[in-house]
Amino acid sequence: MISAVSRTCRVIINDRFDIALALGAQGVHLGENDIPVAAVRGCVPENFIIGATCRDPEAARRAETEGADYLGAGAVFPTGSKQDTRLIGLEGLAAVAASVKLPIYGIAGITLENCAQVIEAGAYGCAGITALAGTQDPAESYLRLEEALEKAHRSIP
Repeated sequence: MISAVSRTCRVIINDRFDIALALGAQGVHLGENDIPVAAVRGCVPENFIIGATCRDPEAARRAETEGADYLGAGAVFPTGSKQDTRLIGLEGLAAVAASVKLPIYGIAGITLENCAQVIEAGAYGCAGITALAGTQDPAESYLRLEEALEKAHRSIP
């Protein structure tokens, strides 16, 4: 996940909190069909980061109540990196962001060209597989995406 606010890199393992704990990762990101946030929260250290995927305000509020630290909301845009996504678009992202106090990361189909729209819809940051994977220079692509996110955050009143 990329945000314009923090340049600290954290290792977050997808889906498997047991592997995250075994590896000494800082957290886990749980999908909609993974073990519930509340169950993981009861098994991990206090500073362990738990993220959850949500696609609607009800799921977002549930994850927040259960102890999630952040949410990944989407699919915001169509993506080729996953075949089983359900598109919520920018309107769905905005509804999720308005429903909770947690940081929201827009997920799916994020590019350098559309990342500002994700921030304008209320997200704190984004996950950028599409923006980084397969580029000639992923490090340069990351820096350009980070700059675009910083610019988008500065333009919000």
